Amino acid sequence: MTRRRRPAQSASADDLLSTLGQLTARAREGAELQQARVELAVALQREMLPAALPTVPGLRAAARYSPAQHGLAIGGDWYDGFPLPDGALGFSIGDVQGHDAEAAAFMGQIRIGMRAVASPAADPGEVLGRANDLLLSVDSVLFATCTFLRFDPVSWELQIARAGHVAAVWATADGQYGVAEVCGGLPLGILPGQVYPVTRRSLTTAGVFVLLTDGVVEGPSFPIEEGLARVARLVRAGAVAGTGPGELATEVMRVAELTGHSDDAAVLVLCHEAAPAPPDGNG
Repeated sequence: MTRRRRPAQSASADDLLSTLGQLTARAREGAELQQARVELAVALQREMLPAALPTVPGLRAAARYSPAQHGLAIGGDWYDGFPLPDGALGFSIGDVQGHDAEAAAFMGQIRIGMRAVASPAADPGEVLGRANDLLLSVDSVLFATCTFLRFDPVSWELQIARAGHVAAVWATADGQYGVAEVCGGLPLGILPGQVYPVTRRSLTTAGVFVLLTDGVVEGPSFPIEEGLARVARLVRAGAVAGTGPGELATEVMRVAELTGHSDDAAVLVLCHEAAPAPPDGNG
């Protein structure tokens, strides 16, 4: 009678458990390293964003930034606001290609560079043209989309130019709302000599103007058109209710959570009053 050999089950199980233990330890180390890289990029990003945004009587601003929900898809989005030499205010929002600490550092360079070129520029189109030439001069492999907006507190007018960036959203206190029709050009840092047309908007009625990045309105859950429509309806409700810029920025950012976004996201909200009436010439 032939005896059957018993398989070495105990030895194989011990080896398997040992191997699994080693793999688990390596995975834990890898996860900790990745988390450290995420925290570094987030910290770098937040340090490079402005601590406060400028305001003037009749115009209030607020912004929010959210890192991606998963992985290392962080570091490229920014917003900014600063006074210009002629008394106007400049606001920008943008998205650097790439999702790592390098993108976050490059974002900081763009934000600072844009402040420098904005001072002598006549309008937002010239600002983006100068910024485009500046990025090309440093010979970087990265590029960025951007919207630059200039608010004139005398004429009560917005001047807007767009470089490959997602459209803005607007609403007024009387219930009008929509996606801003702003002509645009190529993203910054791709081709020299780009011309960026300027769209002008008179603020005759109190309302809200919202700049955002595509991480807010685009994700696996629905396309960018649906995301913009959802934000537009939300902004309309906020404009009619007189919601403050900080609260409205937080509400808009919640749309990013609904999209299941894999990118970081930024929102910049401008709440404005109606243009002041001209002084009475009769004295």
